[in-house]
Amino acid sequence: MMRALTVEEVSTSIGKKELIRDISFQVDSGEIMALVGHNGAGKSTLIKTIMGIIEKTKGKIVIQAYDQDDHFLTFKQFISYLPEEPLLLTELTVMQHFQLYGMSYGLSETELHDKIDRYVEGFELTDKLSEYPEALSKGMRQKVQTICALLPNVPLLLIDEPFMGLDIYAMDFLVELIREKTQEGTSILLTTHQLERVKNIASKFIMLQHGEMLNSGKIEDFETIKRGSSK
Repeated sequence: MMRALTVEEVSTSIGKKELIRDISFQVDSGEIMALVGHNGAGKSTLIKTIMGIIEKTKGKIVIQAYDQDDHFLTFKQFISYLPEEPLLLTELTVMQHFQLYGMSYGLSETELHDKIDRYVEGFELTDKLSEYPEALSKGMRQKVQTICALLPNVPLLLIDEPFMGLDIYAMDFLVELIREKTQEGTSILLTTHQLERVKNIASKFIMLQHGEMLNSGKIEDFETIKRGSSK
């Protein structure tokens, strides 16, 4: 099986504060890995380090055969990202956001519109395509951001707290789309506080605590996250 993501001995610091330390793991093609841990464990920092938003202080990150250091532009094109908080542009309508993502990732017009039609119906946004972000509720904005992240056909999808702000119907539809993505070969690394909801879709987990890997393995072997003493 092809390896989608390789993280080797990665550490990240801001100033003198080390945020994550010596993280190593692999995600295979079509696999869903759950990144779990309490607030401040380093989950979002690791996601942003993989993306290159935060610069690592040491280690190696590779998507398929493309090293983050040696092929950064290609590396970035292989990632789609769903942040915990929507990052929408105030001057673009909902539809213009979708068109921007479609163009950025080279989707054909037919494929883009087929996906938009299905996704906006599933997330109940059909009547919001001409709206600007400030006219939408937070939940609606999160749905728009979710669709943007799901539009591209990329090897790796990074999701930070996938169900934050979504209603129960939107959560179920997102799970359906995540499963479809993996069947098409996309690998998914997601952070979550709601392990019960991802236990049925993720196959493996990594548990972080204070920026270090505390445990990892098959999702069925996961036990309750133990609250460690703060450092």
